Amino acid sequence: MGESLPPRQGERIPRRTAPDFNELGDDVGVLQGIFDGGFLNVAINDSNQFGPHAMIALLGVVATVTGIALLAMWII
Repeated sequence: MGESLPPRQGERIPRRTAPDFNELGDDVGVLQGIFDGGFLNVAINDSNQFGPHAMIALLGVVATVTGIALLAMWII
């Protein structure tokens, strides 16, 4: 993963090579696509085309846990 491509004309920061990507068929739904590759693997590593959907779901989970923790701190 540490490989980088040569910079294009006018670019100073080299681009990294594209990660492995597992494209699923059109008949696969969002939930099946997210859980097919593993929820955290799809959300963090963007292993298939449902990576942004999984990241939004992960954001909702983290926000909910954070809200519950802050509410518990406020009550106690």
